[in-house]
Parts: sequence; C-alpha cells; structure tokens
Amino acid sequence: MSSTPHDPFYSSPFGPFYRRHTPYMVQPEYRIYEMNKRLQSRTEDSDNLWWDAFATEFFEDDATLTLSFCLEDGPKRYTIGRTLIPRYFSTVFEGGVTDLYYILKHSKESYHNSSITVDCDQCAMVTQHGKPMFTKVCTEGRLILEFTFDDLMRIKTWHFTIRQYRELVPRSILAMHAQDPQVLDQLSKNITRMGLTNFTLNYLRLCVILEPMQELMSRHKTYNLSPRDCLKTCLFQKWQRMVAPPAEPTRQPTTKRRKRKNSTSSTSNSSAGNASNSTGSKKKTTAANLSLSSQVPGLGAIPNCSLNPGRDGDLCHSTAVTPSGQFKEKH
Repeated sequence: MSSTPHDPFYSSPFGPFYRRHTPYMVQPEYRIYEMNKRLQSRTEDSDNLWWDAFATEFFEDDATLTLSFCLEDGPKRYTIGRTLIPRYFSTVFEGGVTDLYYILKHSKESYHNSSITVDCDQCAMVTQHGKPMFTKVCTEGRLILEFTFDDLMRIKTWHFTIRQYRELVPRSILAMHAQDPQVLDQLSKNITRMGLTNFTLNYLRLCVILEPMQELMSRHKTYNLSPRDCLKTCLFQKWQRMVAPPAEPTRQPTTKRRKRKNSTSSTSNSSAGNASNSTGSKKKTTAANLSLSSQVPGLGAIPNCSLNPGRDGDLCHSTAVTPSGQFKEKH
C-alpha cells in the first residue's frame, strides 16, 4: 500500500525539505503511544531500575500523578510525586496485569508559552488480567495531561478521573465452565474496584503516608542524618517559614527638587525646625516608654542593652520608672 500525504511518515518525492516533522512534536498524544509501546516491552525481569528509566523518559522531575474515583465509602483522590510514580506503574502489573495501554479519543490540545495541555474526555485505560482469571478491564474517564513544550516533551501533570469500568470475560471461558456453578459464581465477581487492583489501591493508601515523608527521606539521603534529626530540622525550617514576616516590596525613593532660599530665612527656619524636632523627639520618647510601661502591668524596669559599657563595665543597664513619672537609670 502506497503512502499518502496524510500519512505522518509520508516522504515527499521533492526531497527531505518537504517532509513533515516527527509526529509527537505536532501531536502530543503521540507520546502516549510511545509510552504504550514501552509498557509492552516490559518483561517479568524488569526491576526498579527499568521503572525508574521509564518514569525518567516520560515524566518531568517535578511531575505529579493524580487519580480521582469513587468507591463504596465515598470519593477518593490520590496525588503522588515523581519519586513514587515508578512504583505506581509496577504495582499495576504486580496485581496480575499482563498488558496495560491507554486509548485517547477526541482529545483537545491547547498550547501555552512553556507547556501543552491535552484534555481527553473519552480516555480508556485497558488492562489485560491473567490471574485470578483471564479478564479484560476497560476503565473509562477523563485524562488531563500537561506536557513541557520542549524537545523531550515529558509529562508534568497527570490527572485521570475515573467514571466507570467494565470487566469483560471471553465467552469461550464461560462455555467451558457452564456445568460448574462454583466457577460461574467466581467468574461473576469483580476482580477490580473501579478498574484498579487491590495492589494498586493499597499502594495509593500507603502513598498518603509516604508523600509527606519525601522531604525527610531526601534530607536523610543528602546529609546522612538520623530520622529524629531530619524531623527536627524539617519542623524547625517549617516553623521559620511560618513565623517569618512577609517580605515587603521595596519602594524607590522619590526625588524632589528643592528651591533655593535666602540665607537669613533658611537659618531661622533651621533653628526653629531643630527646636521643634528636639521637642517632638522628647515627647515621642517619653510617650513610647510610658505607653510600654502602662501596657504591661507590674513592669518596673525595662532592660536596655547597648554596646557602650556602663559604670561597672556591664553592657546592660535598666531604666526604672519612679512614682512621679520620672526615669532613673539603674546599673
């Protein structure tokens, strides 16, 4: 079959300059197709290094994966970070799944400055189960992906909202056990909950505890501190961030032009201004000290530390308030 211009791999007879770009640079969902191929290449011997390489290829270093669904006891929402994403995909296969792939239909793309968002309202996660029985599970929902707009085009946010799921059993298996009511009763029971295995659900519940501990694990790995010291350091830094006042925006000083005045008027104005300033400063100091002593009942002496030594060489002296309202220094 000859290729057509609508084929993404079509090669123009006019030379390489008329060829189209690589598909995933034009269509971000092609990255999901590549991820499906990578998942199909998984073997039973795939270890943690293989899953880490898989997550590094398709997810950013600060990526997050969110799953939202509704169980019998209410709605659930789990969000895990980049370090826990490889283990999430591996638990899917540990629960008896032999094949996993995603199907995106009628997805919408929106381009931003540094990211590309793919919104697919008809996404299906298809898993093929080999145990406890041969079953095909189709989990349908809405998938929202955010890719980085660069050459790697890795996933930054993954949000899958599950709406419904279906478990499909082949007719041939039902015909084989048509005369065995116990097997038929077992085939009629669901093997997943909202399309997720018990291994995956237990891991997501565990991530609720593991996700807040990522900072402790990272600090322990970086500084080789004990768990107790890591906890103390993290709590202290969090307390500092809570107590620290918010940074005020710096204001640029406004420059005003001054008009020249006569020397006689400037001299008289300066002397009058100095006198008023000295009087005002005295009033402010007296008011400030009196207000502090009046606000705190039973306060007799206010400690005041300075870098100038006192009479006995001490750096600290105190100011006492006498009943008449005057100040008396005590060294």
